[in-house]
Amino acid sequence: MELFPVEAGNFRLDGGAMFGVVPKTLWERTNPSDAKNRIEMASRCLLVEEGKQLILIDTGMGNKQGDSFFRHYGLWGDYSLISSLARAGFHPDDITDVFFTHLHFDHCGGAINKDGSGTLVPAFTTARYWVHQKHWEWAISPNAREKASFLTENLNPIETTGQLNFIQDEERHIKETPFPFEILLMNGHTEKQMLPVFKHKGQKIVYAADLIPTVGHIPIPYIMGYDTRPLETLEEKDWFMKLAMEENYMLFLEHDPYNELISLKETEKGVRLDQSFTFEHFF
Repeated sequence: MELFPVEAGNFRLDGGAMFGVVPKTLWERTNPSDAKNRIEMASRCLLVEEGKQLILIDTGMGNKQGDSFFRHYGLWGDYSLISSLARAGFHPDDITDVFFTHLHFDHCGGAINKDGSGTLVPAFTTARYWVHQKHWEWAISPNAREKASFLTENLNPIETTGQLNFIQDEERHIKETPFPFEILLMNGHTEKQMLPVFKHKGQKIVYAADLIPTVGHIPIPYIMGYDTRPLETLEEKDWFMKLAMEENYMLFLEHDPYNELISLKETEKGVRLDQSFTFEHFF
């Protein structure tokens, strides 16, 4: 199996929303904010090559929204999904599967494009699109709290093209999957968020998605204000950190622009950052 980090673009989000009840004086130590109180964020996807399968995990927010949308999220940097795939040596038509950790717009928007006539079309025309069935049901009938994160222009075309496929198992740790990786299910951030777990060159790596979006979110109580069930996230992070130490997991961070791959260590204050690596340097 080969893994390729794929940078899909950088943006900014409100630091208070990203850290919930944690005081700014604490979270700003790891995630400094700009004049609008926004912290810098990445959209770091992962490409998995195993035999004839080429699986893209998450797709970033895409580029089909208008200027006002992108101004709100303060895009920065030069990364894009398609150019990053090209740098790794791949074309969108090479992708066999797109795996969504969940369907918030910053994780799935790049899966659907607008063509020259303004029609919404899949970015990966020959791929199967995978999501957990319970999460799909949650996303297409959203609660008021999450409605702004589930955009119909990202969801409806996935279904109408016939490319939609479901994961249905509901165990917290799914070991038998259609992919060359296991899956951890988390329900605190949103219903049935899926975290892939890889065995790669002697290491175990978890694609941490929105359970631990940045190094600043490693402490268990440091939970996003976006989470729909923060007390459940608290329990999930406690369970996950114990498992991470037992299994010696490394974490691949989707949203941290400055820390791509990290190791963890146990301290008197709990699990904390050990070392940070680039994927290329470590492997």
